[in-house]
Amino acid sequence: MSSPATVIARTQVRRTIRTVVGDRMKLLMMAGIALLALGPITAVGLLILPAFGEEVATGAVDAPIALEIVSGVTALAWLFLILMAGIRTFTAAANLDQPALVLPSAPLRSTVIGNIVAEILLFAIWLVPPVVVYSAAFASGAGTVLPALAIPFVAVLLLVTAVPIGFVVGTWARHLLTVYEPIARYRTPVIVLLALAYFGSIATGWFDTVATFLFDLVGDGPLGWFGHVLFLGIPTIDPDPAAVVGAIVGSAVLIPVAVAIGVVSARVHWYADPARIQDDSEPAATGEGTDRLSGLLDHGLSKPVRTMTVTAIRRTKRAPIRLAYAAYPLFGMLFFAQEIIETGTIPSYIAVLLCLYVVWGTGVLFALNPLGDFGRALPAVMTSSVAGKTAVRSRLIASALVGVPLAVVVSLSVGIISPLSLEETAVLATGTILGAFVAPALAVGVGSAFPRFGSVAVTSNSEAVMPSKMAFLVYSAGIILPTMAAVVLYTEAAPVAAEIATALITLLPELEFTITGDQLTLAAWAVLIAGIVAPPVAYRYAVEQFDWYRID
Repeated sequence: MSSPATVIARTQVRRTIRTVVGDRMKLLMMAGIALLALGPITAVGLLILPAFGEEVATGAVDAPIALEIVSGVTALAWLFLILMAGIRTFTAAANLDQPALVLPSAPLRSTVIGNIVAEILLFAIWLVPPVVVYSAAFASGAGTVLPALAIPFVAVLLLVTAVPIGFVVGTWARHLLTVYEPIARYRTPVIVLLALAYFGSIATGWFDTVATFLFDLVGDGPLGWFGHVLFLGIPTIDPDPAAVVGAIVGSAVLIPVAVAIGVVSARVHWYADPARIQDDSEPAATGEGTDRLSGLLDHGLSKPVRTMTVTAIRRTKRAPIRLAYAAYPLFGMLFFAQEIIETGTIPSYIAVLLCLYVVWGTGVLFALNPLGDFGRALPAVMTSSVAGKTAVRSRLIASALVGVPLAVVVSLSVGIISPLSLEETAVLATGTILGAFVAPALAVGVGSAFPRFGSVAVTSNSEAVMPSKMAFLVYSAGIILPTMAAVVLYTEAAPVAAEIATALITLLPELEFTITGDQLTLAAWAVLIAGIVAPPVAYRYAVEQFDWYRID
């Protein structure tokens, strides 16, 4: 590898690691997710793999079946790595920072190779360590060190062949969505449809069906040859020598070919002008929508409140990326989507969770960062004659205009579809609609107490001013805890909840006390009353913060 490529690869890896390590909250979240997701799997693997290796070494495993399964799994792993590398290329590697400086400073081939090597190293940081641990556990049971060498070798072989192909796929995907105007014009709907198709396939079980189909299709072909390399050094299972040679020789041929195609693809994409999408109808449509909204707000609202309300909605409509964080909880619904599809109904607890999400989302739309959302206009707003009541009320009205109709539709829809009775549906709808009215008041106070003025990276190439993490935590607690208290009181579940809480406390060392149902009922009433009092107090606090705020 040439020296410029080495510098580029080293720089990209260093920048990525610095970005991850520099954000402590992100680092802690990733560590927590890795611990929860990989910890149990690692523990189970370290317990099972030595025994499995011993069975393979003694010939207790049928060799043809083992070869078939391993070949299919490695083929699917290779395709999955291509998909992940393609996504990484689309979002990061093919999106050069300062291309006007990068492209003239190094040969194109060196730039491409440097980016590909950087991606391989970044993938290897996550992939190789667990593979080494698993292979060592398997080798200890098999009684030979060769699997501990062969399995990591195959993992590296999969990486160095899949990432260059993923680079080509991701580069052309980005080219179509950012340069080729017939598709770039509709890139947002295309990306949304692709995301819905991906997550929908997981939720409905189609992903498993496709994986099974690909397992049968590619496992016996050249893509399954990598699996034969895994069995080198195991006396009881003889891999196909032709497949082993084919995997190694094929990789040696595939890598330079993929890199060469990647260079050509990068030349086409990086030196092309981005699509110029001009939609003359959009300004008119925006103006008409603003006029209709202003006309709707004419009755009973002063002009300053009306103007700031329309401005808040318009700013969010023009930059919807600012609301990306509001959709994160919806990913949790993927775990329940298959159950809903199979049963044809929405379980009662999911209906409550959906309504709770609507209430929570109403507050985060426009009210959770009232000061930071002004951006560069904050000094002008603060030095104007706009009063705190005007600014805060405009946020509440904007949130209610969107959240209340959504609360009506969602609460009634899920209540009718779910097993809830008409009385319970009415209670759910009333609580959701009331929550949609008061949640923005709580959010605007919390957001005023914990503002954020700087932008944060939403994706690899886009930034937006988001509410602070502390505002998220405090606001979410202010919505969830009173809701839980209301559910406990309405369902009279305090005795059962007290027994569960007592059982959990007994698991902690040096803690021995019992929570009674009456104590939990009293605590639930206290939390519920605090939740009722908090929104008006938060509203008043937000008004005073705006009136007394001073720019340093």
